[in-house]
Amino acid sequence: MGTAARRVAVIGGGPAGLMAAEILSHVGSAISVQVFDAMPSVGRKFLLAGKGGLNLTHSEPPATFNPRYGDRAASLEPLLADLGGAEVRQWAEGLGVDTFVGSSGRVFPKDMKAAPLLRSWLHRLRASGVQFSMRHRWLGWADNGTLRFSTPSGEQSVQVDAVVLALGGGSWSRLGSDGAWVPLLVERGIDVQPLRPSNCGFDVAARPVGLAESAENAETSTSGWSAYFASRFAGQPFKSVAINLTDSLGRQFSRRGEFVATATGVEGSLVYAASSFLRDDIERTGSAIFTLDLLPDKLAQQVLGEVRHPRGSRSLSSHLKSRLGLEGIKAAILHELLDKESMADPAKLAAAIKALPITVIRTRPIDEAISSAGGVSFAAVDADLKIKVSQPTDVAIFCAGEMLDWEAPTGGYLMTACFASGRAAGQGVLRHFGITA
Repeated sequence: MGTAARRVAVIGGGPAGLMAAEILSHVGSAISVQVFDAMPSVGRKFLLAGKGGLNLTHSEPPATFNPRYGDRAASLEPLLADLGGAEVRQWAEGLGVDTFVGSSGRVFPKDMKAAPLLRSWLHRLRASGVQFSMRHRWLGWADNGTLRFSTPSGEQSVQVDAVVLALGGGSWSRLGSDGAWVPLLVERGIDVQPLRPSNCGFDVAARPVGLAESAENAETSTSGWSAYFASRFAGQPFKSVAINLTDSLGRQFSRRGEFVATATGVEGSLVYAASSFLRDDIERTGSAIFTLDLLPDKLAQQVLGEVRHPRGSRSLSSHLKSRLGLEGIKAAILHELLDKESMADPAKLAAAIKALPITVIRTRPIDEAISSAGGVSFAAVDADLKIKVSQPTDVAIFCAGEMLDWEAPTGGYLMTACFASGRAAGQGVLRHFGITA
C-alpha cells in the first residue's frame, strides 16, 4: 500500500500563498494542497495592483536589487537567489504572459493586466490538484491542534500535517489583509513585530497662524494644510521635484520624482520612497522633516539670480512664473509655508525654492498604506521559514509573504519578495516531509 498523502493547508490566496501552493503541487499525489481564504476569491490585492499596470518585478541586477530591502536584505537574499527578478519573468512567461521592461526598469506584462496572468495561474494550480476553499476565515487552532475556520455554513475544523501562513500584512483590509492573525500567533509565543504602514502618506504639521496672508489663510487646524491651500490644491501633483532628507540617525535620502498634496498632507510615489525614513523618525522623535526642491534642474545660484532680477511693476507671482516657471501648486506651497518677510527677501525665497522644509507629524492609517512593515520576525523562523517555537502539536507552521517582518519600496520589489518567500515556504514543507520535488 502506498503512503497516504500529506495534507497541507495554505492560508491566504495572495501571491505568496499561491506560489507556495504551486511548489507543493509539483510533487503530485504525495501532498494534498488546499488553499483557504477569507474572501470570495483569491488574489484580490494582486488584481488591484494590476489596475495601473501589474508591476511584477524589476530588471535591476541582484547587487542593486537586493539592497532595496534595507535592514532585511540579508534575510531575503537567499530567497531572492532562488527566485529573483529574472526568474519571475521566466515564471510569467511559463504561464503564457510575455513581459517587458519599462523606461524605469520596472517589469510589466505586455498587456499591462493582472487578470489574464491570475486566470492562467489558477487554471494551472487547479489542474495540478490544488483545492480552493473561499470564504473560510482562519480563527486559529483548536485545543487538539486542528485549524479553525469561520465559513458560511458555520465553524469548521480541518486537520492537516503542515500549514503555510500567507495572510498578508495590515494594509487594505477590505481586500483581506487585516492583520487579524497577529494575536493568534502571539498567543503561541511567536515573535511578531508590530505592523506599521509602509509606502504610505503623511499628515503635515499645522502651519503657524502667523504665516497667514488673508482671512481665508488664517483658518488652521491642529494638523494639515491651511483651509485655503487644502481647498484649492488637495489632489494636485508636485511634478519634477526632489525630496532630500537626513534623518535623526544620519541616514540620507535624495530622489527626484513627483507626489501629491492631500487635504492633510502628502502622498504619492516620491513620498512613498522616503516613507520608511520619515515614519521611523516620527516614531523616534515625534516628527520628521524633508526638504522640497521645487526646481531640481536649476542650481541654487541660478535661482537666486532669477529671483533677484528686477521685476519692475510686475507682481511677485508674475515674476516667479516668468523667470522660473513657478506657478500653480509650486507657487502656492511657498505662500503656504513662508511668511511675508521671507517671501519679500530674495535670498530667503531662493533658498526656500531649492530646499523648502516640510514637517510631517504622523503617517496616514495603515489601512491606507500600499504595504506594511513588521510581522513575524525572521529570528522566529529557520532558513525554510518554519516557525522555530515548539507547538503543542506536531503540525509544522511556515510563514510567507508580507506577514514576515520586511518591507520594500514600490517598483516590483514587494511582489518579488512575496513570490520568493512563498516558494521558500513551499520548499521548506517538502524538506520537512523529506519529499524531493
